Amino acid sequence: MANKEMYALGSQGSAIRELFAYGQAQATKVGKENVFDFSIGNPTVPAPSCIRESIEHILATRESAAIHGYTAAAGDLAVRKGLADYMNQTYDAGVGADNFYMTCGAAASLTISLKAIVEDPDDEIIVVAPFFPEYTVFIANAGAKKVMLPPDTDHFQIKLDELEAAITPHTRALIVNSPNNPAGTVYSRETMEKVAAILTKKSAEIGHTIYLISDEPYREITYDGLEILYMPAIYPDTLVCYSYSKSLSLPGERIGYILVPDSVSDKDVYPAVCGAGRSMGFVCAPHLFQDVVLQCLGKTSDMSIYDDNRKLLYNGLKDMGYDCVYPQGAFYLFVKSPEPDAKAFSDKAKALNLLIVPADSFGCPGYVRVSYCVEADMIRRSFAAFQKLIDQYK
Repeated sequence: MANKEMYALGSQGSAIRELFAYGQAQATKVGKENVFDFSIGNPTVPAPSCIRESIEHILATRESAAIHGYTAAAGDLAVRKGLADYMNQTYDAGVGADNFYMTCGAAASLTISLKAIVEDPDDEIIVVAPFFPEYTVFIANAGAKKVMLPPDTDHFQIKLDELEAAITPHTRALIVNSPNNPAGTVYSRETMEKVAAILTKKSAEIGHTIYLISDEPYREITYDGLEILYMPAIYPDTLVCYSYSKSLSLPGERIGYILVPDSVSDKDVYPAVCGAGRSMGFVCAPHLFQDVVLQCLGKTSDMSIYDDNRKLLYNGLKDMGYDCVYPQGAFYLFVKSPEPDAKAFSDKAKALNLLIVPADSFGCPGYVRVSYCVEADMIRRSFAAFQKLIDQYK
């Protein structure tokens, strides 16, 4: 017999991907130009030229085994050293090659990190709503329990008093995601310094370290000159989970890393990360793309395209009367549903071939997520459908 829990996960799927699949099927019926798919965070901005150039150079100058063979389980040493040099130059991080573990993207980084620190079935992982729905799956996979902080729908920061109240002797970690998927907001330095103070205080009270897991696939996608924070400098017991999916427009190549800085108080954490990767078969991230990202350190796709899309969509929907959260980062617009049931609202949108994701699974009922990593022309063409949708509530 199949594992019932795994069967449920596999047969159910995620609401985002189901909507994305619906959009692809609908496009074959009514034409792609008549489907306005804002469902999935799949970058349409081209990868920077260094991606193609580095791939062509690697293929032309190296032997096959040096391109496609195994690396060390934690990743190629030269790649990890290059990452350390880049982080030290950019953030004064004070890290070395042995602080990095290369992964198959942010999902692998998160699952490995959680597996490395969870010790007991009663362990708890705190998430801040709204949050990426797969956190629920990753936490369960690690054998822990999810504790959800309700959303701060006034500012979309973190409710500090509720964070402090949520911490128990079973708390192992807090996951933060900034810039945030789905709200598009960025946690301020002030917020994170207060979070660090709470975690430090409560760690001392309960007698063990509470880790901060900083999920950072949107690190470089911030707007209006907002500061990019290096979280371990604010809270030493931070594990950084990073992916190149968004910054280099490489979501399908599955390449990222875990950074375990020397500031982490328990020196067993990095070996535990290596052990967790081994136990789940997450060893030797794709070799070619390890080498590619090494050649592209500090480069990004053209983020001004996302900024232009942000302004176009935000201003367009605000002018129609939608209640939108101002996006400070990532490439998502968070919109308040005109009716309490966001699923019913998104179904009305779906009838207009306008695909937006209800935020119930993100822990924030009453809102929908609109992903604007799409062609600007599609945003403009979608406005007639958005207008028809909001007119149903006037």
